Amino acid sequence: INYDYLVVGVGGTVNTFGTPGVEENACFLKEMGDARKIRRRLMDSIESAAFDNISEAERERLLHMVVVGGGPTGIEYAGELHDFLQDDLSQWYPELAKKIQITLIEALPNVLPAFDKKLIDYTQSTFKENQIMILTRTMVKEVKEKSFIVQNPDGTRSDIPYGLLVWATGIKAQPVVDRIRAQFAQVQTNGRGLLVDEYLRVKGARDIWAVGDCALSGYAPLAQVASQQGKWLARRLNSLAAHAAREDKADADVFSLIETKSRPFKYSSQGSLAYIGSEKAIADLPFFNRNITAGGVATFWFWKSAYVNELFSLRNSTLVVSDWVKRFFFGRDISRE
Repeated sequence: INYDYLVVGVGGTVNTFGTPGVEENACFLKEMGDARKIRRRLMDSIESAAFDNISEAERERLLHMVVVGGGPTGIEYAGELHDFLQDDLSQWYPELAKKIQITLIEALPNVLPAFDKKLIDYTQSTFKENQIMILTRTMVKEVKEKSFIVQNPDGTRSDIPYGLLVWATGIKAQPVVDRIRAQFAQVQTNGRGLLVDEYLRVKGARDIWAVGDCALSGYAPLAQVASQQGKWLARRLNSLAAHAAREDKADADVFSLIETKSRPFKYSSQGSLAYIGSEKAIADLPFFNRNITAGGVATFWFWKSAYVNELFSLRNSTLVVSDWVKRFFFGRDISRE
């Protein structure tokens, strides 16, 4: 396919850090297919644990749910999983619901490293109340079919059985990004993505921009960064196209013109939000020259409103809100598909 200009916004893919067995045995939180896979494996583990002809040790293994990664994604998944088990599963499998153990594993000294210390402490205390175990300074070294090996803070290793393991540790470059980077190998020296300048132009190229998680722009790989970059670049390209039309210059070099006709892209942080379970959320929001931190039920409703506000259409917003209403009155659907 021929093009005049190319905008690369393919995001990233799951980073397993080369850990053996992750691709084969873990579940991820990236695509719709991943969500369906988690749903199937979760219900498989629970239904298998309901059989009478298995040992208690096997039942404990099946009911051990593990989350690897203590960032916002891993924290929110652990919180949602807890809510599902307590609010819905307890009605169908009351005896099993009491025996389910959720463990969150993080290699760093604490979870949510980008959040304020008070919010980290609040999250950890909430997880403790919800009986979610947090293991920090713990590294997963191998994931097997029914157990995984970790390196403990003291350097020793343990083999821990599990029923479901979800990997939420971060992202790496997509294969297509690696192929693009290889064409400009002298300039593109970072394997995590495409190096871009302050106008989001891919360094070394003459006709390619990059936005979002695949672009190394000096900002964290966050959804709001990608959203602002996409909107900024769309406005600039539309403006430059209109300028070229007015000047009757159909062959104008937009790639170079963007530097003279536009200000560089600048990210404006809108703050950070995360759901932590039990209808509680945390917020770290900028306010003039300081940050406001909050956590609790009120923050949970703020988190919900912010989530709906970020959806792209009234249709999507209506569908999401209607799903929330149905869940409130009828509970979550625990069917397999």
